[in-house]
Amino acid sequence: MKSEGALNPIRWEEDHLVLIDQRKLPLTESYEKITTLEQCHDAIKVMVVRGAPCIGFTAIFGMALFAKNESQIDDTKLKIAAAFLKSARPTAVNLAFEVDRCVDLILSDPKSAFDRLVSFGQEQMEKAYHENLSMAETGLKELTARYGDKKLRLMTHCNTGHLACGCLGTALGVISHSFKKGAVEKVWVDETRPYLQGTRLSSFELWKESIPHQVVVEGAASELMRQGLVDAVFVGADRIVKNGDTANKVGTATLAITAKNYGVPFYVIAPTSSFDMASSCGEEIEIEMRPEEEVLSIQGVRLAAEGVSAYNPSFDITKSEFITGIISEKGIAKGNYVEEIEKFFR
Repeated sequence: MKSEGALNPIRWEEDHLVLIDQRKLPLTESYEKITTLEQCHDAIKVMVVRGAPCIGFTAIFGMALFAKNESQIDDTKLKIAAAFLKSARPTAVNLAFEVDRCVDLILSDPKSAFDRLVSFGQEQMEKAYHENLSMAETGLKELTARYGDKKLRLMTHCNTGHLACGCLGTALGVISHSFKKGAVEKVWVDETRPYLQGTRLSSFELWKESIPHQVVVEGAASELMRQGLVDAVFVGADRIVKNGDTANKVGTATLAITAKNYGVPFYVIAPTSSFDMASSCGEEIEIEMRPEEEVLSIQGVRLAAEGVSAYNPSFDITKSEFITGIISEKGIAKGNYVEEIEKFFR
């Protein structure tokens, strides 16, 4: 299920996957037909599809295509395929989480794996909508407890709506839901360099839903908060570890530190599939490095002088001490994150 008027970023059609090319939005709406595991890997790697939940769904259908195209599946082929798909974007835990579940499903009955994986992928997308709605309701309840009936000015980073999640969304889902309930006055959208997911995608989604908002450069957050123009910050997550440390789009940690300085509550919104309970702290998270051209150029137009290089980590680590609350479909965790997050999995 998706918001009214929203584009559908991922859908299964008969025997193949169709992805909207998010690199070209909002100016061009074009679609990629995916028929092989290799095409699926490339679509994730070059960010035709993005957002931790949609990456996870794409992985499921990618494994379904692997099962469809392989006449004989053995353990070696399966391990190679799984490792190859996981390598597309190593920081986002949803990718490995869903690939591992697909491996178990294939091993249980290789002959029926294709049909079962397709059904599994469709079920997970439907399940995600209800989880997103639960997170949105928890987020609104938290805001109401803190601010009462005040119309709020919220800030977000990157893109966490239906384009990232295939349905309502995580952080942007909270904002959209809260707006529909009359709780939101305005949204500040970080442009999110270098890929501009805020400018191109979050702003586009908010515009489609007629939610008042303005795009700001990431460096403007401190000034907005100094003036008291931000009531709360909501972001998503690509990986959350046992102590609450969170990997998300680069720039998130800076925003969290700034919010802490000005006393602005900072919330992370993510389903439990984005939690990595095998890692104890943020230092254990592998940070994906992206091509330097994403920083040095925009749509093929060079910005920096020839010979200049760039350092381009796709994610950063927000320490749990800067996070006011972590919301999943199981509720909200605050304070002692080691104990509180563990409750999500009991």
